[in-house]
Amino acid sequence: MDPVSIALLGILGMFVLIALQIPIGISMAIAGVVGFGILSGWTAAFSLIGSKAVGAIASEELAVIPLFLVMGSFANISGLAADIYKIAYAFVGHRRGGLALATIGGCAGFGAVCGSSLATAATMGRVALPEMLKRRYEPSLATGSIAAGGTLGMLIPPSVIMVIYAFLAEQFVITMFIAALIPGLLAVLGHFIAIIIVVRRNPAAGPAGDRTDWPERIRVLGQSTGVLLMILIVVGGIYGGVFTVNEAAALGAAVALGFTIWRRKLTWDSLLLVMRETASNTAMIYLIIIGASVFASFISITKMPAVVVAGISSLGLPPLVIILALFVLFLILGSIFDTIAAMVITFPFIYPLVVDMGYSPIWWGIVLLMAIEVGMITPPIGMNVFVIHGVAKTVPLNTIFKGIFPFFYADVLRILLIIVFPALAMWLPTALGYK
Repeated sequence: MDPVSIALLGILGMFVLIALQIPIGISMAIAGVVGFGILSGWTAAFSLIGSKAVGAIASEELAVIPLFLVMGSFANISGLAADIYKIAYAFVGHRRGGLALATIGGCAGFGAVCGSSLATAATMGRVALPEMLKRRYEPSLATGSIAAGGTLGMLIPPSVIMVIYAFLAEQFVITMFIAALIPGLLAVLGHFIAIIIVVRRNPAAGPAGDRTDWPERIRVLGQSTGVLLMILIVVGGIYGGVFTVNEAAALGAAVALGFTIWRRKLTWDSLLLVMRETASNTAMIYLIIIGASVFASFISITKMPAVVVAGISSLGLPPLVIILALFVLFLILGSIFDTIAAMVITFPFIYPLVVDMGYSPIWWGIVLLMAIEVGMITPPIGMNVFVIHGVAKTVPLNTIFKGIFPFFYADVLRILLIIVFPALAMWLPTALGYK
């Protein structure tokens, strides 16, 4: 049997294992080891597991992941996430749809602290949804804005999934963060515009709240110095060149812990919760990365990526058409698979194809993350939608899906703009000398 056929059987076997509800990281590792063993011998295959595991655990780039997770957990427990929402509401809550606008702003701010879309959606769902429903917002707009805003946790840097992509693609993670800034701002702006259009067409969907005067706004800012300080340290420290990504994450985690203690929110139960969440999420992410590395090594020795590149190139399709087809593919994958899984399963095939067409790995990373991000609110699954449904069990799933469509359209338009005009992602890294 030729190596490409073995690769196809390995891919099929991996999906069978996933269908049997074996964790994705383990499924990829098993398929990779068996395939590698058939082609290169079992001794080499089993040693591959050890070398990839040691490489991932010893990686300084990946060490930032548990630090970001700890920081996000402490920020949630200490109430810093609610502070972000209060700031946004103080400035825009008096407008029609103001609470929904504040939710998007809160999601962007918490995403910069947390780096996880699911965590952002779950946290803001608990903080913002009761307020919107209490003020008679239509449930579709209320839940849709949180589900869509939650996806900003993946795109607004620093982001855990950007760290993983940079590791797999062997790119500088700060370059990824800088490239995501303009697309992230466009995402927030697009969601704002979607809300404005919805409430103009139906003012009852998002009634205006009471105007907050400037003394009250200043008081809210004063009460929220903790989260502003954390964002300044993490985001400002990274982009200002004061800290490395790891240093900024460590210091941000320490600040979040400090405010948890200062606000008397730290108990043995909350500490154990943070440690348990961080340990389980870190283990899951590392398991997926190690499994993906083993699977990628197997696929690499079969030469299948080169065959895929040659086959698609022989079709004579314009590169833009191929990128658009990949965009649709990742919309579908993002609606079915976990975010990280959708990226790492396809990485051995898609990444060489995109790079071979002459596209920047950094630009493709941003497009890829945005496509998977939109997939998280795309029917029939859309993981963020189910997270919000878990928070708001009284709101039917079809109502939540109805509410995400304006944001879905805005997101698709934004991604198409960045596909057609790559400079929207690449101008800032180039201008700052990080390309």
